[in-house]
Amino acid sequence: MREFRRDLITGRWIIISTERAKRPFAFMKYPREIDDVNTCPFCWGNERFTPPEIVAYRPQNTPKNTPGWQVRTIPNKYPALRVEGEVIKSADGIYDKITGIGAHEVIIETPYHDKDLYQLELNNVIDILRMYKERIEDLKRDIRFEYILIFKNCGKYAGATLSHPHSQLIALPMIPIIIKQELDGAKKYYEFKERCIYCDIINEELKTNTRVVTENEDFIALCPYASRFPFEVWVLPKRHDPMYEDIQYNELKNLASIMKIINKKLNLALENPPYNYLLHTSPLKHNNLHYYHWHIEIIPKLSGIGGFEWGTGFYINPVEPEEATKFLREL
Repeated sequence: MREFRRDLITGRWIIISTERAKRPFAFMKYPREIDDVNTCPFCWGNERFTPPEIVAYRPQNTPKNTPGWQVRTIPNKYPALRVEGEVIKSADGIYDKITGIGAHEVIIETPYHDKDLYQLELNNVIDILRMYKERIEDLKRDIRFEYILIFKNCGKYAGATLSHPHSQLIALPMIPIIIKQELDGAKKYYEFKERCIYCDIINEELKTNTRVVTENEDFIALCPYASRFPFEVWVLPKRHDPMYEDIQYNELKNLASIMKIINKKLNLALENPPYNYLLHTSPLKHNNLHYYHWHIEIIPKLSGIGGFEWGTGFYINPVEPEEATKFLREL
């Protein structure tokens, strides 16, 4: 099977080419390396090796930067951007530049050194997702920031430098181009149909039921029609909401549940692959966007990006999302 599929939101074209999966090493096997627990700065007892914590969920009256925490947020020791300073825009000849101001934080998800998301207790995953919400709420008060991306790199080949479970947060003084593409596509669709494109996708997928991996009362997990990567999964709230920080406690519980399920299915199906997930939410200064819809994109690291992808912006996916859905659903 070979066909082009168009991403309804961004307009990006994807090539589904199942014959590509027959090539030798079509799916690369990346080992998950585990760091030494004795030298890991994210483990209990090694808090002195990290910058002082910003916030942590820990028993009352226990000192900061000591063991006992369940989820802990710290500044990144090697930040991509610095939080101190002003956002100054200037010209460099015909070019534009902005001072490298932003926030870069690490959310240490658990004191357990080698547990993936599905292996954690439900309450622990709820706390991780609640930490995301509270860090966005805190940082959005800073008028310098336009957008916050929360993401997870799991495994060296997905960009992680430490194996201890952790997520990262970067606050930016501008809106990333990928988010702009989503916003523009969603706005055009709303202007034409007066409906949220993400809500329409959810309704369509529930109706056809060919790409829905799992669902619960509040969330749906699906393989997108124009999946860029093999076994790519999106998790979306069924309730229309542009801003992740609006999530309610009962929704956090159901989000934690569906994230554990998807994480376990992907680990079983693909033998513990490296992966990334990305939280796409509204820009900080665009409250109540009626045409946007926050979501989480989960991308297993199974294939590389080559010259064709870099040269065209097209992605070649060797696995039909319908087949990936069927395989994950049956696990």
